[in-house]
Amino acid sequence: MDAEGTLRERLVDAGVELVLSEGSGSVGLREIARRAGVSHGAPRRYFPTHRALLSAIARRGFEELGARSVAAASETASPRAQLAALTRVYVDYARERRGMFELMFRHDLLDSAGQSEAPAGPRLREATLPMFQRVVELVARCRGEAAESSAALTAAALWANLHGIAQLWSWGSLQLAVGGSPGAEPADSPDRIIEAALDAHLGPAAS
Repeated sequence: MDAEGTLRERLVDAGVELVLSEGSGSVGLREIARRAGVSHGAPRRYFPTHRALLSAIARRGFEELGARSVAAASETASPRAQLAALTRVYVDYARERRGMFELMFRHDLLDSAGQSEAPAGPRLREATLPMFQRVVELVARCRGEAAESSAALTAAALWANLHGIAQLWSWGSLQLAVGGSPGAEPADSPDRIIEAALDAHLGPAAS
């Protein structure tokens, strides 16, 4: 990687650290420059707008979540087990990297019409599609369907369910609802709720 590429990566690294420690609302070009040890005008060479900077940071999140998902799914064989692994990775990622998770799905903040603002590769607005398509494929296989069109709605409902679990758990609401207390995680974690969501959308797993 050349010096220009290295500096750009340093700026993104600083942005990732800032998002993880203080949330996406705290990310600004000047603070990124300060943390990266460069002049306050340097980030403008790579990120002409705040949206471009946030998009580059969010891309890192999608890369990390994707790598975790691939690793988890590779450890099991059946479609149902692979889907269960992906759902747990998704919720665990949301709990562990809350600021990044929130940023990744704020499509109103990420690159859309402004192609020139985006780094190389697909627009961030489209970055969720490969992950969603994988869920659709696994849902179809779990239900023994050759076509995936009818599985898309089920996959979308499951995804929405998981996103809600991730958010409500981070706020402490689910712990309270199932008998715990906000801020004090029950011993069984969200796993039983995730299993219930899978059963609700796919039916109980075969014994």
